[in-house]
Amino acid sequence: MKVLISGASIAGPVLAYWLSRNEFDVTVVERAPALRKTGGHAVDLFRPAMEISERMGVLDRIEARATGTTALTLNRPPRTRWTHIDYVKLIGAMSDRHVEIMRDDLSQAYYDAVRDDAEFRFGDQLTSITDAGEVTFETGAPERYDLVIGADGLHSGVRQLTFGDQAREHFLGGYLAVVSVPKMLAPKGEMSGYLAPRKIAMVYSADHLDDARAVFMFRTDEPLDYHYRDIDAQKRHLRAAFEGVGPEIDHWLGELDDTPSFYFDAITQLEMSTWSRGRVTLVGDAGYCPGPGVGGSTSLAVYGAYVLAHALTAHRGDHTAAFAAYERTMAAPVDGSRAMARFNAKTIVPESAWGARTLLGVGRAISVLPRGLTGRLARLNAKGVRLYDTMPLPD
Repeated sequence: MKVLISGASIAGPVLAYWLSRNEFDVTVVERAPALRKTGGHAVDLFRPAMEISERMGVLDRIEARATGTTALTLNRPPRTRWTHIDYVKLIGAMSDRHVEIMRDDLSQAYYDAVRDDAEFRFGDQLTSITDAGEVTFETGAPERYDLVIGADGLHSGVRQLTFGDQAREHFLGGYLAVVSVPKMLAPKGEMSGYLAPRKIAMVYSADHLDDARAVFMFRTDEPLDYHYRDIDAQKRHLRAAFEGVGPEIDHWLGELDDTPSFYFDAITQLEMSTWSRGRVTLVGDAGYCPGPGVGGSTSLAVYGAYVLAHALTAHRGDHTAAFAAYERTMAAPVDGSRAMARFNAKTIVPESAWGARTLLGVGRAISVLPRGLTGRLARLNAKGVRLYDTMPLPD
Protein backbone atom coordinates (compact mmCIF):
# COMPACT_ATOMS: atom_id res chain seq x y z
CA MET A 1 0.00 0.00 0.00
CA LYS A 2 1.18 3.51 -0.79
CA VAL A 3 1.00 5.71 2.30
CA LEU A 4 1.58 9.46 2.43
CA ILE A 5 2.46 10.96 5.83
CA SER A 6 2.41 14.72 6.25
CA GLY A 7 4.87 15.85 8.92
CA ALA A 8 8.47 14.81 9.66
CA SER A 9 8.83 15.93 13.27
CA ILE A 10 7.98 13.16 15.78
CA ALA A 11 4.88 11.08 14.99
CA GLY A 12 5.59 11.08 11.24
CA PRO A 13 9.03 9.38 11.33
CA VAL A 14 7.91 6.92 14.05
CA LEU A 15 4.89 5.89 11.98
CA ALA A 16 7.01 5.71 8.82
CA TYR A 17 9.51 3.44 10.59
CA TRP A 18 6.96 0.85 11.67
CA LEU A 19 4.98 0.91 8.43
CA SER A 20 8.16 0.52 6.35
CA ARG A 21 9.18 -2.48 8.45
CA ASN A 22 5.85 -4.07 7.55
CA GLU A 23 6.19 -3.57 3.79
CA PHE A 24 4.13 -0.43 3.33
CA ASP A 25 5.43 1.97 0.67
CA VAL A 26 5.85 5.19 2.67
CA THR A 27 6.41 8.79 1.59
CA VAL A 28 6.78 11.60 4.13
CA VAL A 29 6.19 15.19 3.04
CA GLU A 30 7.35 18.09 5.22
CA ARG A 31 6.62 21.79 4.71
CA ALA A 32 9.96 22.89 6.20
CA PRO A 33 12.99 22.81 3.89
CA ALA A 34 14.85 20.46 6.27
CA LEU A 35 14.74 19.07 9.77
CA ARG A 36 15.27 21.78 12.36
CA LYS A 37 18.81 21.83 13.76
CA THR A 38 18.37 24.62 16.31
CA GLY A 39 15.56 25.86 18.48
CA GLY A 40 12.76 23.80 19.92
CA HIS A 41 12.37 22.94 23.55
CA ALA A 42 12.83 20.05 25.96
CA VAL A 43 10.21 17.30 25.76
CA ASP A 44 9.52 14.27 27.95
CA LEU A 45 9.47 10.64 26.91
CA PHE A 46 7.67 8.42 29.40
CA ARG A 47 7.56 4.62 29.63
CA PRO A 48 5.64 3.64 26.47
CA ALA A 49 7.58 6.07 24.26
CA MET A 50 10.85 4.86 25.84
CA GLU A 51 9.96 1.24 25.06
CA ILE A 52 8.95 2.10 21.49
CA SER A 53 12.25 3.95 21.02
CA GLU A 54 14.08 0.91 22.41
CA ARG A 55 12.32 -1.36 19.90
CA MET A 56 13.39 1.06 17.15
CA GLY A 57 17.02 0.74 18.24
CA VAL A 58 17.44 4.45 19.01
CA LEU A 59 17.07 4.55 22.80
CA ASP A 60 20.82 4.65 23.47
CA ARG A 61 21.16 7.62 21.15
CA ILE A 62 18.21 9.38 22.78
CA GLU A 63 19.58 8.84 26.29
CA ALA A 64 22.99 10.11 25.17
CA ARG A 65 21.28 13.38 24.15
CA ALA A 66 19.33 13.81 27.40
CA THR A 67 19.36 17.33 28.80
CA GLY A 68 20.85 16.09 32.08
CA THR A 69 18.67 18.33 34.23
CA THR A 70 18.80 17.15 37.85
CA ALA A 71 17.62 20.18 39.81
CA LEU A 72 14.81 22.71 39.61
CA THR A 73 15.41 26.02 41.39
CA LEU A 74 12.63 28.57 41.65
CA ASN A 75 12.11 31.92 43.33
CA ARG A 76 8.96 33.97 43.93
CA PRO A 77 9.80 37.59 43.05
CA PRO A 78 10.50 40.01 44.61
CA ARG A 79 11.85 37.60 47.24
CA THR A 80 15.43 36.32 47.11
CA ARG A 81 14.81 32.98 48.81
CA TRP A 82 15.26 30.14 46.35
CA THR A 83 13.47 26.79 46.54
CA HIS A 84 15.56 23.82 45.43
CA ILE A 85 13.68 20.80 44.09
CA ASP A 86 15.09 17.39 43.17
CA TYR A 87 14.02 17.20 39.53
CA VAL A 88 14.93 13.52 39.22
CA LYS A 89 12.63 12.62 42.11
CA LEU A 90 9.90 14.88 40.78
CA ILE A 91 9.85 13.15 37.39
CA GLY A 92 10.36 9.74 39.03
CA ALA A 93 7.03 10.19 40.79
CA MET A 94 5.42 10.38 37.34
CA SER A 95 7.11 7.49 35.54
CA ASP A 96 9.52 4.61 36.14
CA ARG A 97 11.17 5.25 32.76
CA HIS A 98 11.79 8.77 31.54
CA VAL A 99 14.16 10.91 29.55
CA GLU A 100 14.10 14.63 28.84
CA ILE A 101 15.51 15.53 25.43
CA MET A 102 15.42 18.50 23.10
CA ARG A 103 12.65 18.08 20.55
CA ASP A 104 15.01 18.63 17.62
CA ASP A 105 17.39 15.92 18.85
CA LEU A 106 14.49 13.49 19.21
CA SER A 107 13.20 14.29 15.73
CA GLN A 108 16.66 13.70 14.26
CA ALA A 109 17.00 10.32 15.98
CA TYR A 110 13.67 9.09 14.62
CA TYR A 111 14.36 10.47 11.15
CA ASP A 112 17.76 8.76 10.97
CA ALA A 113 16.14 5.45 11.94
CA VAL A 114 13.88 5.46 8.85
CA ARG A 115 15.50 7.79 6.31
CA ASP A 116 16.80 4.86 4.21
CA ASP A 117 13.48 2.99 4.19
CA ALA A 118 10.99 5.76 3.35
CA GLU A 119 10.98 8.62 0.89
CA PHE A 120 11.19 12.10 2.43
CA ARG A 121 10.16 15.24 0.55
CA PHE A 122 11.09 18.50 2.23
CA GLY A 123 9.90 21.95 1.26
CA ASP A 124 6.45 20.89 0.08
CA GLN A 125 2.93 20.47 1.45
CA LEU A 126 -0.48 19.10 0.53
CA THR A 127 -3.02 21.41 -1.08
CA SER A 128 -5.92 18.99 -1.67
CA ILE A 129 -7.02 15.42 -0.91
CA THR A 130 -9.85 13.60 -2.71
CA ASP A 131 -11.93 10.69 -1.40
CA ALA A 132 -10.03 8.43 -3.82
CA GLY A 133 -6.68 9.39 -2.26
CA GLU A 134 -5.62 11.72 -5.06
CA VAL A 135 -3.35 14.39 -3.63
CA THR A 136 -2.02 17.66 -4.99
CA PHE A 137 1.04 19.43 -3.64
CA GLU A 138 2.19 23.01 -3.52
CA THR A 139 5.17 22.27 -5.79
CA GLY A 140 5.25 18.53 -6.58
CA ALA A 141 3.23 16.64 -9.17
CA PRO A 142 -0.18 15.18 -8.17
CA GLU A 143 -0.18 11.56 -7.01
CA ARG A 144 -2.55 8.94 -5.66
CA TYR A 145 -2.08 7.18 -2.33
CA ASP A 146 -4.00 4.41 -0.62
CA LEU A 147 -3.77 6.23 2.71
CA VAL A 148 -3.02 9.80 3.77
CA ILE A 149 -2.01 10.44 7.38
CA GLY A 150 -1.72 13.84 9.03
CA ALA A 151 1.16 13.98 11.50
CA ASP A 152 1.61 17.70 11.00
CA GLY A 153 0.97 19.08 14.46
CA LEU A 154 -1.51 21.29 16.23
CA HIS A 155 -2.08 23.50 13.18
CA SER A 156 -2.45 20.51 10.85
CA GLY A 157 -3.01 21.21 7.17
CA VAL A 158 -4.31 17.66 6.60
CA ARG A 159 -6.90 18.16 9.34
CA GLN A 160 -8.03 21.42 7.76
CA LEU A 161 -8.26 19.88 4.27
CA THR A 162 -10.19 16.83 5.49
CA PHE A 163 -12.31 18.07 8.39
CA GLY A 164 -12.45 21.83 7.90
CA ASP A 165 -13.31 23.56 11.16
CA GLN A 166 -14.85 20.50 12.83
CA ALA A 167 -12.08 20.22 15.43
CA ARG A 168 -13.05 21.86 18.71
CA GLU A 169 -10.22 23.89 20.19
CA HIS A 170 -10.37 24.39 23.96
CA PHE A 171 -8.16 27.21 25.21
CA LEU A 172 -6.72 26.08 28.54
CA GLY A 173 -6.00 29.62 29.70
CA GLY A 174 -2.33 30.08 28.90
CA TYR A 175 0.57 30.41 26.50
CA LEU A 176 3.95 28.74 26.11
CA ALA A 177 7.01 30.43 24.62
CA VAL A 178 10.64 29.36 24.16
CA VAL A 179 13.55 31.68 23.33
CA SER A 180 17.14 30.76 22.50
CA VAL A 181 19.53 32.67 24.82
CA PRO A 182 23.32 32.55 25.50
CA LYS A 183 24.39 29.37 27.24
CA MET A 184 26.14 31.24 30.04
CA LEU A 185 22.72 32.26 31.37
CA ALA A 186 21.84 28.68 32.41
CA PRO A 187 23.43 26.89 35.39
CA LYS A 188 24.84 23.47 34.47
CA GLY A 189 22.40 20.61 35.09
CA GLU A 190 19.78 22.94 36.49
CA MET A 191 16.53 24.55 35.40
CA SER A 192 16.18 27.82 37.26
CA GLY A 193 13.77 30.71 37.20
CA TYR A 194 10.88 32.58 38.73
CA LEU A 195 7.35 31.62 39.73
CA ALA A 196 4.77 34.35 40.16
CA PRO A 197 0.97 34.38 40.09
CA ARG A 198 -0.17 33.61 36.53
CA LYS A 199 3.35 33.30 35.11
CA ILE A 200 6.54 31.24 35.28
CA ALA A 201 9.87 31.71 33.49
CA MET A 202 12.87 29.36 33.56
CA VAL A 203 16.16 28.83 31.76
CA TYR A 204 18.05 25.58 31.10
CA SER A 205 20.56 24.02 28.73
CA ALA A 206 22.35 20.73 28.04
CA ASP A 207 26.03 19.82 27.65
CA HIS A 208 25.82 19.31 23.88
CA LEU A 209 23.93 22.55 23.17
CA ASP A 210 25.63 25.77 22.09
CA ASP A 211 22.90 27.88 23.65
CA ALA A 212 20.33 27.80 26.44
CA ARG A 213 16.53 27.97 26.26
CA ALA A 214 14.39 30.37 28.24
CA VAL A 215 10.88 28.97 28.59
CA PHE A 216 7.89 31.12 29.54
CA MET A 217 4.35 30.17 30.52
CA PHE A 218 1.64 32.67 31.42
CA ARG A 219 -2.10 32.72 31.98
CA THR A 220 -4.69 34.93 30.31
CA ASP A 221 -8.44 35.06 30.85
CA GLU A 222 -9.17 35.15 27.13
CA PRO A 223 -7.20 34.10 24.02
CA LEU A 224 -4.85 36.76 22.67
CA ASP A 225 -5.57 38.37 19.34
CA TYR A 226 -2.85 37.33 16.87
CA HIS A 227 -2.20 34.90 14.00
CA TYR A 228 -0.18 31.84 14.92
CA ARG A 229 2.43 32.73 12.28
CA ASP A 230 2.73 36.41 13.27
CA ILE A 231 6.09 36.28 15.08
CA ASP A 232 6.26 40.03 15.80
CA ALA A 233 2.86 39.98 17.52
CA GLN A 234 3.87 36.93 19.54
CA LYS A 235 7.01 38.67 20.80
CA ARG A 236 4.98 41.74 21.76
CA HIS A 237 2.59 39.62 23.80
CA LEU A 238 5.48 37.84 25.52
CA ARG A 239 7.17 41.11 26.46
CA ALA A 240 3.89 42.54 27.76
CA ALA A 241 3.40 39.51 30.01
CA PHE A 242 6.90 39.43 31.57
CA GLU A 243 8.60 42.82 31.38
CA GLY A 244 9.33 44.18 34.84
CA VAL A 245 8.92 40.86 36.66
CA GLY A 246 12.64 40.78 37.42
CA PRO A 247 15.98 41.96 35.99
CA GLU A 248 17.05 38.45 35.01
CA ILE A 249 13.84 37.87 33.05
CA ASP A 250 14.29 41.26 31.39
CA HIS A 251 17.74 40.04 30.33
CA TRP A 252 16.22 36.96 28.71
CA LEU A 253 13.63 39.08 26.96
CA GLY A 254 16.45 41.27 25.70
CA GLU A 255 17.49 38.37 23.46
CA LEU A 256 14.17 38.39 21.60
CA ASP A 257 15.31 40.66 18.78
CA ASP A 258 18.38 38.53 17.99
CA THR A 259 17.31 35.03 19.02
CA PRO A 260 18.03 32.42 16.30
CA SER A 261 14.89 30.52 17.23
CA PHE A 262 11.56 31.35 18.80
CA TYR A 263 8.44 29.37 19.66
CA PHE A 264 5.10 30.70 20.84
CA ASP A 265 1.69 29.06 20.96
CA ALA A 266 -1.51 28.92 22.92
CA ILE A 267 -1.96 26.00 25.31
CA THR A 268 -4.86 24.60 23.34
CA GLN A 269 -6.54 21.22 23.55
CA LEU A 270 -8.05 19.59 20.47
CA GLU A 271 -11.21 17.50 20.61
CA MET A 272 -12.72 15.64 17.65
CA SER A 273 -15.45 13.01 17.46
CA THR A 274 -13.25 10.99 15.09
CA TRP A 275 -9.74 11.31 13.68
CA SER A 276 -10.50 9.38 10.50
CA ARG A 277 -12.46 10.02 7.34
CA GLY A 278 -12.25 7.74 4.32
CA ARG A 279 -8.58 7.13 3.51
CA VAL A 280 -7.35 9.86 5.86
CA THR A 281 -6.53 9.74 9.55
CA LEU A 282 -4.65 11.93 12.03
CA VAL A 283 -1.96 11.07 14.56
CA GLY A 284 -0.39 12.98 17.43
CA ASP A 285 -1.07 16.67 17.94
CA ALA A 286 -2.81 16.87 14.56
CA GLY A 287 -5.71 14.85 15.95
CA TYR A 288 -5.63 14.94 19.74
CA CYS A 289 -3.20 17.50 21.13
CA PRO A 290 -3.80 17.55 24.91
CA GLY A 291 -2.11 20.95 25.19
CA PRO A 292 1.51 22.01 24.51
CA GLY A 293 3.73 21.73 27.56
CA VAL A 294 1.11 20.36 29.96
CA GLY A 295 -0.14 16.97 28.73
CA GLY A 296 2.81 14.86 27.62
CA SER A 297 1.91 15.38 23.97
CA THR A 298 5.26 14.10 22.65
CA SER A 299 4.93 10.72 24.35
CA LEU A 300 1.30 10.55 23.24
CA ALA A 301 2.36 11.23 19.63
CA VAL A 302 4.98 8.46 19.69
CA TYR A 303 2.49 6.07 21.28
CA GLY A 304 -0.26 6.99 18.80
CA ALA A 305 2.03 6.47 15.81
CA TYR A 306 2.99 3.02 17.08
CA VAL A 307 -0.63 2.03 17.79
CA LEU A 308 -1.71 3.19 14.32
CA ALA A 309 1.08 1.22 12.63
CA HIS A 310 0.11 -1.85 14.67
CA ALA A 311 -3.56 -1.52 13.66
CA LEU A 312 -2.77 -1.13 9.95
CA THR A 313 -0.44 -4.14 10.04
CA ALA A 314 -2.81 -6.32 12.07
CA HIS A 315 -5.70 -5.58 9.68
CA ARG A 316 -3.52 -6.14 6.60
CA GLY A 317 -4.11 -2.67 5.26
CA ASP A 318 -7.91 -2.69 5.65
CA HIS A 319 -7.95 0.97 6.61
CA THR A 320 -11.59 1.07 7.70
CA ALA A 321 -11.07 -1.68 10.28
CA ALA A 322 -7.59 -0.43 11.19
CA PHE A 323 -8.68 3.15 11.79
CA ALA A 324 -11.55 1.95 13.98
CA ALA A 325 -9.19 -0.24 16.04
CA TYR A 326 -6.70 2.62 16.32
CA GLU A 327 -9.34 4.98 17.65
CA ARG A 328 -10.65 2.40 20.15
CA THR A 329 -7.16 1.80 21.54
CA MET A 330 -6.32 5.50 21.74
CA ALA A 331 -9.61 6.68 23.28
CA ALA A 332 -8.68 6.10 26.93
CA PRO A 333 -5.06 7.38 26.68
CA VAL A 334 -6.24 10.51 24.87
CA ASP A 335 -9.00 11.18 27.40
CA GLY A 336 -6.53 10.66 30.25
CA SER A 337 -3.98 13.00 28.68
CA ARG A 338 -6.62 15.68 28.22
CA ALA A 339 -7.68 15.44 31.87
CA MET A 340 -4.05 15.58 33.03
CA ALA A 341 -3.39 18.60 30.81
CA ARG A 342 -6.39 20.49 32.18
CA PHE A 343 -5.17 19.86 35.72
CA ASN A 344 -1.55 20.79 34.91
CA ALA A 345 -2.58 23.98 33.12
CA LYS A 346 -4.13 25.20 36.37
CA THR A 347 -1.40 24.05 38.76
CA ILE A 348 1.91 24.57 36.91
CA VAL A 349 1.08 28.27 36.52
CA PRO A 350 -0.81 29.09 39.74
CA GLU A 351 -3.50 31.74 39.79
CA SER A 352 -2.43 33.24 43.14
CA ALA A 353 0.53 33.71 45.49
CA TRP A 354 -1.01 31.03 47.72
CA GLY A 355 -1.04 28.62 44.78
CA ALA A 356 2.61 29.37 44.06
CA ARG A 357 3.57 28.67 47.68
CA THR A 358 1.61 25.41 47.60
CA LEU A 359 3.25 24.28 44.38
CA LEU A 360 6.73 24.95 45.76
CA GLY A 361 5.78 23.17 48.97
CA VAL A 362 4.80 20.02 47.05
CA GLY A 363 8.11 20.17 45.20
CA ARG A 364 10.05 20.45 48.47
CA ALA A 365 8.11 17.53 49.98
CA ILE A 366 8.90 15.28 47.01
CA SER A 367 12.56 16.27 47.27
CA VAL A 368 12.93 15.21 50.93
CA LEU A 369 10.76 12.08 50.92
CA PRO A 370 12.39 8.74 49.99
CA ARG A 371 11.98 8.03 46.29
CA GLY A 372 10.33 4.66 46.93
CA LEU A 373 7.67 6.32 49.08
CA THR A 374 6.86 9.02 46.51
CA GLY A 375 6.59 6.33 43.85
CA ARG A 376 4.15 4.29 45.94
CA LEU A 377 2.05 7.36 46.69
CA ALA A 378 1.99 8.31 43.02
CA ARG A 379 0.81 4.82 42.03
CA LEU A 380 -2.34 5.43 44.07
CA ASN A 381 -3.19 7.95 41.33
CA ALA A 382 -2.18 5.74 38.40
CA LYS A 383 -4.64 7.31 35.97
CA GLY A 384 -3.37 10.78 36.91
CA VAL A 385 0.29 11.54 37.48
CA ARG A 386 1.37 8.07 36.31
CA LEU A 387 -1.00 7.92 33.35
CA TYR A 388 1.64 7.08 30.77
CA ASP A 389 3.02 4.10 32.67
CA THR A 390 -0.44 2.48 32.46
CA MET A 391 -0.79 2.67 28.66
CA PRO A 392 -0.75 -0.85 27.14
CA LEU A 393 1.82 -1.37 24.39
CA PRO A 394 0.87 -3.86 21.65
CA ASP A 395 3.60 -6.14 20.33
